[in-house]
Amino acid sequence: MREDKSVKSVIEKADVLIEALPYIKTFSNKTFVIKFGGSILDDEELKRSILLDIILLKYIGVSPVVIHGGGREITKLMEKVNKEPEFVNGLRVTDEETMELTEMALGKINQDIVGMFNNLGGKAAGFTGKDGDLLVAEKRPPTRPAVESEGNKEIDLGAVGDIKKVNPEIIKHMADQDFIPVISPVAVDMDGKSLNINADHTAGELAGALGAEKLILLTDVPGIKYSEEDDDEVISTLSISMAREMITEGKIKEGMIPKVEACIKALEHRVKRTHIVDGNLKHSLLLEIFTDRGIGTMVSA
Repeated sequence: MREDKSVKSVIEKADVLIEALPYIKTFSNKTFVIKFGGSILDDEELKRSILLDIILLKYIGVSPVVIHGGGREITKLMEKVNKEPEFVNGLRVTDEETMELTEMALGKINQDIVGMFNNLGGKAAGFTGKDGDLLVAEKRPPTRPAVESEGNKEIDLGAVGDIKKVNPEIIKHMADQDFIPVISPVAVDMDGKSLNINADHTAGELAGALGAEKLILLTDVPGIKYSEEDDDEVISTLSISMAREMITEGKIKEGMIPKVEACIKALEHRVKRTHIVDGNLKHSLLLEIFTDRGIGTMVSA
């Protein structure tokens, strides 16, 4: 007797649920810090898919905390006022005007994400790192490009900050009230001045402060490779020492540097697992968390 195709499809779905069961049990009541930005924010259907995945995590007992970037939107605003973006080690050089544009862009993105979460059946609330002194930072000193070469000079990044203290009480409170916190990466210094914080760095620091089970960075690429020039497979597991060596050698560069640095920082704060995952792959978040194989690159201690 030939098995009905529709029944076979249902059985396959049931098999997927059974495979996910031990992970659901393990991760119940655990905190996941999830960061996304880049092309994900420009693709409404992809963004919708990711937010639905996060809502699912919430319903099965995981406590997700979302950090978003907004680099492309900031660049668009800068171009409208004829400002040329400049980056050092993946960090945006931020003068006073650029800081104002950054807060404008991130505020709009935050509201859009919160609104979409709520429309999809979730319960989200938006914050910046300035709310409740969530993120207290100080101005980053002049920075030298990561790849060493003759003549490299230190560059003043302007209003770019390094997080010195995280006060996660507001996030814990909102999570306890069943909200999904959505956070913009803007911090405040001791004088009340706004500082631009890289979203990946924000996610790493916040994951550590919350004692998160996982830090997951959704990006525009499948993961980390040994070389961009060939078709090397994605590195499935990368140690901290190897990651630092690849940054120095220029194999990890530009926007990937802050992502790897965020993973290292989170691991130093005893976050158990950190992952860099292709956010352009539909349901990549669920595939990484709830399947035996997983995808992307895990940076490991």
